[in-house]
Amino acid sequence: MGRHTKDAVEEGRAERIAAASAPEESAAAAGASSDGQPLRGGGAATAAAAAAGRTAHPGAAHEHRWLVLAVIGVAQLMVVLDATIVNIALPSAQSDLGFSDGNRQWIVTAYALAFGSLLLLGGRIADLVGRKAVFLTGLIGFAVASAIGGAAPSFTVLVIARALQGVFGALLAPAALSLLTTTFTDPRERAKAFGIYGAIAGTGGAVGLLLGGLLTEYLNWRWCLYVNLIFAAIAFLGALRLLHPGAPADRPKLDIPGTVLVSAGLFCIVYGFSNAEKHSWSSVQTWGFLAAGGVLLIAFVRWQLRAEHPLLPLRVVLDRDRGASFLGMFISGAGMFGVFLFLTYYLQQILRYSPVKTGLAFIPMVVIMIATSVIAQNNFVPKMGAKPIVPLGMGLGAAGLVWMTALDVDSTYAAHVLPPLLVLGAGMGLIFAPAMNLATAGVAAHDAGVASAMVNTSQQVGGSVGTSLLNTLATSAASSYLVGKQPTPQVLAKAQLQSYATAYWWSAGFFALGLLVTVILYRKGPPHPHPTEGGDAGPIHM
Repeated sequence: MGRHTKDAVEEGRAERIAAASAPEESAAAAGASSDGQPLRGGGAATAAAAAAGRTAHPGAAHEHRWLVLAVIGVAQLMVVLDATIVNIALPSAQSDLGFSDGNRQWIVTAYALAFGSLLLLGGRIADLVGRKAVFLTGLIGFAVASAIGGAAPSFTVLVIARALQGVFGALLAPAALSLLTTTFTDPRERAKAFGIYGAIAGTGGAVGLLLGGLLTEYLNWRWCLYVNLIFAAIAFLGALRLLHPGAPADRPKLDIPGTVLVSAGLFCIVYGFSNAEKHSWSSVQTWGFLAAGGVLLIAFVRWQLRAEHPLLPLRVVLDRDRGASFLGMFISGAGMFGVFLFLTYYLQQILRYSPVKTGLAFIPMVVIMIATSVIAQNNFVPKMGAKPIVPLGMGLGAAGLVWMTALDVDSTYAAHVLPPLLVLGAGMGLIFAPAMNLATAGVAAHDAGVASAMVNTSQQVGGSVGTSLLNTLATSAASSYLVGKQPTPQVLAKAQLQSYATAYWWSAGFFALGLLVTVILYRKGPPHPHPTEGGDAGPIHM
């Protein structure tokens, strides 16, 4: 990281020296970030600018950074909940548009393929063009794609709209997180901000289930897509007012070969695991794409080692705390999305809950996740670091899932579903906010977008892999249970329970692996300041 850090430091010093005689824009750049967060070491330049009678843009006032967090939170919630809100609407959409069960998976897969494979490119575009411009573009594109999907007259149009949502989501998600990373530089405020943001990222899937149930039951499935226009409009108006335009002065060049390799590799990985739901693991459409994806990603890493302007500089991922965070997000994403899927099936098919009641059943988990996320970030991580906190979250996640394997046809919500759900929520709260914080801490401003994209890529690809893998294993477990038995309603229910229990056991295994990985990789003690967090951090751009 030495050369890039030195460049950033020298650039920061030059801008601060020039600020006293530069026009108003230079004063704003030297004394404050574009969201209003003062830069360390920039006080002299700011004082000089003030003495000259110049004032900062009102949208960059220091107190507006919490409003910036609210805007970013709305955008992130829209992106995350979109991964689950459509699941609730699928049966109604299928009935309305008349597509087959075999084609149904493409409504989900089209979004996952575009989103997962383009996230790193989206993060680098944010570094190149400027985060405000990319953030606003992502919001507009996501809203337009949602409107097309909501009005879709056919299955084909709906799939195209979902793919477009994924494309613009891949621009929006890393831009949102990198804005948060460059906005909150004070350690205490950063902890609070990431506690809130981590809670939003972790609970978005459950919120999507609840909102999807409400909209489908009381309006129709199309509103599960139209609702994004409301989220996008709120975030767009806030961003337009609060964020400053401008691209970074030290913009990196775009790594075209690296972009092609990683996008194709991630596409093949997500597509291969998605095919496992429909084809066997021995099918070339499954293992062939997985093998191709692995080869492409290996080629991508080799290219990054010698590329002059790498898409994903290895200094971003080779830091121990960041590497642990990326792996933790991948593993917990695989387990979490599986829980949402199979517990939803259990509540609706075994306990006969309505879509709305199913969504409400997840609310206590959301509440405990938010509480533990904020408490961990504000009180525990600054004192103890991530090493005891994130592994504890992984352990709680594994324990909650093992507990869920005992659910049967006679279980009740209060006595049997709620307790393990609360344990799982507490675990997820301890994982997401600390992992997201440390995954982006200390990253140079010109790498903030791609580092943020890696967080989203880890969670999204992990979720896609986990959902596909768990669905395949659960289906196999149900088929094995039915061998030699009469398919009576009671036997079919037992087969379903067997499939859910199999998914819970495997999800618990994911979290156990996450516990081992994070215990080994995270450093002991409180987080140490990185070089770019020192007094001469250089300019921060939006």
